[in-house]
Amino acid sequence: MEASVTLEAEKAALLRLRAGDVRALDVLVLRYQLEAVRAAFLITRDTGTAEDAAQSVFVRLVDRIRQYDPNRPFAPYLIRSVINEAIKLAQKRERDLSLDAETEGSALEDLLPDWTNEPATEFERGEVRRAIWDAMGKLPPKQRAVAVMRFYLEWSEAEMADALNVPLGTVKWRLHDARTRLQRMLAPYMSAALAAWLWT
Repeated sequence: MEASVTLEAEKAALLRLRAGDVRALDVLVLRYQLEAVRAAFLITRDTGTAEDAAQSVFVRLVDRIRQYDPNRPFAPYLIRSVINEAIKLAQKRERDLSLDAETEGSALEDLLPDWTNEPATEFERGEVRRAIWDAMGKLPPKQRAVAVMRFYLEWSEAEMADALNVPLGTVKWRLHDARTRLQRMLAPYMSAALAAWLWT
């Protein structure tokens, strides 16, 4: 989140937006755009598509602000919408792209975990990060979404179920299947730190 926007300013912007002041959306975009695009990017694996997902959610927010319960935190509401939009766009994009299309990975260093306490060299860490990126890309979008929510956003299974509007058992199954697939694909790179990250 952007530190330049206080919680009080966010609440005031939400009240103004509910009252019809569209300019209040600028405050919310300033505070959450980076987080929203990052979450969408991890699912869509394409900067343009991730930006489209975030922008679409921010634009729709003007019309749907009354669906938001002001007694609840705003960030989970927004990120849930972004993740759902990113899943939809990723599924469409994957249908449209050939299997051998290049995927974008320019922000990889900022998005993947850094195990600095491992005795690996910079080259090895970069190789592991690249392997994680490639493995995440091989997951179906719905499994990739729960993996992103768990590993990068650090959401609980209950928060994921709420965000995706699916039963808790569905989230557990998707997450277990994603972990199993990732473990299989990352077997050559498996270390204690990577295994702990994958199964926490």
